[in-house]
Amino acid sequence: MSDALKRLFQLRSEARLGGGEARIEKLHAQGRMTARERIDSLLDPGSFEEFDMFKTHRCHDFGMEKKIFPGDGVVTGYGTIDGRLVYVYAQDPTVLGGSLSETIAEKICKVMDLAVKNGAPIIGLNDSGGARIQEGIESLAGYSDIFLRNVMASGVIPQISAIFGPCAGGAVYSPALTDFVAMVKNNSYMFLTGPKVVKSVTHEDVTVEELGGAVMHSSRSGVCDYAADSGADCVRYVKKLLSFLPQNNVETPPRIATQDTPDRRAEELNDIIPENAAEPYDMKDVLLASIDDRDFFEIKQNFAPNLIVGFARYDGRSVGIVANQPMHLSGVLDIDSSIKGARFVRFCDCFNIPVVTFVDVPGFLPGTAQEYGGVIRNGAKMLYAYAEATVPKITVITRKAYGGAYCVMSSKHLRGDINYAWPEAEIAVMGAKGAVGVLYGREALTQEDPAAFLAEKEIAYQEKVANPYVAAQRGYVDDIIEPARTRFRIVKALGMLQNKNDSNPMKKHGNIPL
Repeated sequence: MSDALKRLFQLRSEARLGGGEARIEKLHAQGRMTARERIDSLLDPGSFEEFDMFKTHRCHDFGMEKKIFPGDGVVTGYGTIDGRLVYVYAQDPTVLGGSLSETIAEKICKVMDLAVKNGAPIIGLNDSGGARIQEGIESLAGYSDIFLRNVMASGVIPQISAIFGPCAGGAVYSPALTDFVAMVKNNSYMFLTGPKVVKSVTHEDVTVEELGGAVMHSSRSGVCDYAADSGADCVRYVKKLLSFLPQNNVETPPRIATQDTPDRRAEELNDIIPENAAEPYDMKDVLLASIDDRDFFEIKQNFAPNLIVGFARYDGRSVGIVANQPMHLSGVLDIDSSIKGARFVRFCDCFNIPVVTFVDVPGFLPGTAQEYGGVIRNGAKMLYAYAEATVPKITVITRKAYGGAYCVMSSKHLRGDINYAWPEAEIAVMGAKGAVGVLYGREALTQEDPAAFLAEKEIAYQEKVANPYVAAQRGYVDDIIEPARTRFRIVKALGMLQNKNDSNPMKKHGNIPL
């Protein structure tokens, strides 16, 4: 073996050790994986090809000339997941805490550029203490270079962030710009300013977990789409998520073979709607009964649970599902659920994923908290997303579709392609009881039996206005279907719409009510 070859192997060996064996052992003692171990667990065995293994930082101040590690603090390259090309970078916490330097930014930007040029997803495995303070402006410039690429890649290739450790300060903006964010409970956190700064400025006592942990971000802020139980669970989530997505914005998602027949009936759906209109039922039971193999991949499960969003398949075709959940707040739309739904619909539209919407919505949540918080502006985001979307849109109204919320939930008027309703559907400005109170409240006071008078008017209103046949007469509902046949009708509609070609007016971009 030549000396040159020996030197190559030696340098490769040094680079694979990152910050050294002692730091790796410390990481393992905490139950965490190294950057390379995370990549190996994510990609198909033997498929990883690494870039810039020998790249080092250029800082010679503050003793940094004595702290040089091959590859610096990030591992970058490409490989495959289930045989499909992906680009990946994994920050290495064993090298100066994974802090971002000018050269680390260059490495990350290189794989992001390649991902866009070659039309493949980019996955970032984040575990970094933030900007490398020894480098000052070079580090900040590096972050900005990454942010720009996140924005330019948005809607072109899927971008996924997995947070395995700290992610603080400016570092949080890159994950926030990506399409999906997964975090690991008790290990990862995201915040702009840490607990010490919060304490000094606002005098609040808050822990790292309370301020920026996975549970908080997945349930309260909505920054995180999934709070994983472990690093391995986080990797599993990312891999399954990718299975529903296309490689880029000019492809369609892969179609997966299934043994679940298109014409399978779901008899339980014929009896799932309670006789009492105020009684809830679990919309997830409706979804699971209609999709392929009862396999529903939910997004943001713990954030705004009154609206369900996620991916599923019908006859092997990937779809995005949006559904009101009567089990939470009666399925009303509010600020958080509108933001959640709008972002999901826009993602699906970016990447040619049809949207199937299940509607049971009594309206928007009333109250000063909602009005002061901008429910009008935020509710308009949902409306905007559906109206703008040109992918196939199929809607099923299972029960209530009242007022402005009916309009927002992928109605025919927002270019819904196929709109179905179940026989129990109620489509009106408001429920029959409320409507009759407005229309006949004063007159009822003059009646011998006001309750009986109003009850009679409710029945009349239901027959004349608040039923699906009125909407069907006007073509706003394409058909009233047997609930047990919902799966079959959706599968048929998706097949019919597979070559749909729609567009929006020529413009630089719209101005969504942010």
